[in-house]
Amino acid sequence: MDLRLLEDKYKIIRLTPTSNIPLELLNEDIFSVTKTKDEISIVVKSNVNINSDIMEDDWKMFQIVGKLEFSLIGILSKISTILASSKISIFVISTYDTDYILVKSVNVSTAIKVLEDSGYRFI
Repeated sequence: MDLRLLEDKYKIIRLTPTSNIPLELLNEDIFSVTKTKDEISIVVKSNVNINSDIMEDDWKMFQIVGKLEFSLIGILSKISTILASSKISIFVISTYDTDYILVKSVNVSTAIKVLEDSGYRFI
């Protein structure tokens, strides 16, 4: 399976569930917003300013290349198990077509190595 390391750095932001979702996100080429009764989580490039007291910055993003059919099983489980065995925590975004795995920038080299050692290819 092929993976791609995206160029930019990202941050993960937590807002209260009653916060307004910043409309400037719509101008970004990649972002994710998830709202629950408890919170709003936003993933966006590090250079985008959104006011929040709770934020984790300095993440890098791997894309699983290609469209993933819903019938495929265990893709994220395998990747997360490989990374967990190297003590690398992740944050995952799933879209209709594929999945994105975020790891802290400090762990990118190790993540690439252990994934390549497990048969994944970076393109």
